[in-house]
Amino acid sequence: MKMEIMGTGSELAKGLLTNDDLTQFMETSDEWIRERTGIEKRHVSLGESVADLATEAALKALEDAKADAKDIELIIVASCSAEDALPCLACQVQSNIGADKAVAFDLNAACAGFLFALNTTFTYLKSGIYKNALVIGAEVLSKIIDWTDRGTGILFGDGAGAVYVEAKMQDEDNYRFLQRACGAKGSVLSCVNRDINNPLYKSEVSKKKVVMDGKEVFRFAVGTIPACIEELLSINNIDKEEIDLFLLHQANKRIITSIAKKLGTGMEKFPTNVEKVGNMSSASIPVLLDECKKSGLLKKGQKVVLSGFGAGLTYGASVIDF
Repeated sequence: MKMEIMGTGSELAKGLLTNDDLTQFMETSDEWIRERTGIEKRHVSLGESVADLATEAALKALEDAKADAKDIELIIVASCSAEDALPCLACQVQSNIGADKAVAFDLNAACAGFLFALNTTFTYLKSGIYKNALVIGAEVLSKIIDWTDRGTGILFGDGAGAVYVEAKMQDEDNYRFLQRACGAKGSVLSCVNRDINNPLYKSEVSKKKVVMDGKEVFRFAVGTIPACIEELLSINNIDKEEIDLFLLHQANKRIITSIAKKLGTGMEKFPTNVEKVGNMSSASIPVLLDECKKSGLLKKGQKVVLSGFGAGLTYGASVIDF
């Protein structure tokens, strides 16, 4: 079965924060941020919700595919920063775009969320349950960041990316994936949501902000992702030289450079946009995918590796014959 990406779309938050802007209220510098992360600026919400950004990215993906929302059968939204516990983001997007026929639900695997959602979509399409799907990664991380902490406040941005996919009949699969989790290390990147608070038990008030051990996250990503990609390619008898592009979660330029080095592959196969948008968690891969497609860097017939890693800790990779 072939899962064909028919259309892509993305939407960035309207606010823009440069490194120099951050120095006005944080002990940091443009040079310090660039050296450690490669990031120059990031987009932040001026009131747009996660659902707003997800909806706009979805509409652009449908327009790119020349598809009608009324024909969509499945919508999955990956996010870790939804404003509402209920209803889920996917149901909000379904309502906003008029996709009345679609089954809709959310998935949270943090920065690996879009990849896991795409993997889930492939299994639905391969089983024959659905014939098409809208897969979205969307985040407004700016509301859960400690803007006094230069370890996390410099990293994250807000945005959304989407793909519209259809199942096409063919003998061999064009999409193969490997996904894993390491819950024992989950505490290195965390954010408290709702405290336990009921008539019988009162929690201490938490800060509800992202807390991260940056060095441990760096070690984890650089240690696990090259091995994960190599295992995926080995299982499927694919040589690294056959891969045209590696589209990785845009966490940090140094992480991506280190992964490329471990794989023995030049950075020309690792396009990045972290410089101008920062780390957008589950939105980073689909936004990069859309940029590469719109710029002509991503072409039909290419073999492309997608790889995500983040809180959980969750991680994985997939390879698609685009």
